Amino acid sequence: MSGNDSTDLRLTRDEALVLFELVWRFTETDELSIAHEGERRALWNLCCALESTLLEPCLPDYHALLDQARGRLAGNAQEDQGDRS
Repeated sequence: MSGNDSTDLRLTRDEALVLFELVWRFTETDELSIAHEGERRALWNLCCALESTLLEPCLPDYHALLDQARGRLAGNAQEDQGDRS
């Protein structure tokens, strides 16, 4: 599997709105915290959706795959920051 594969997830409008606010707040404060029980539920629902979509968590080399994915995403973040200068 490569970093170019895509996955489709379905969220309710409520989940999308609550998750948007949670992520936006994180990007503004660099602190991840639950401000409302609805955020906890939306994250739990997102985790369930990901769990039913992903095969990697069940593979024996899951942690290596996770490290590789993190590295690819971190590399993309560094490239994005470089584009802004």
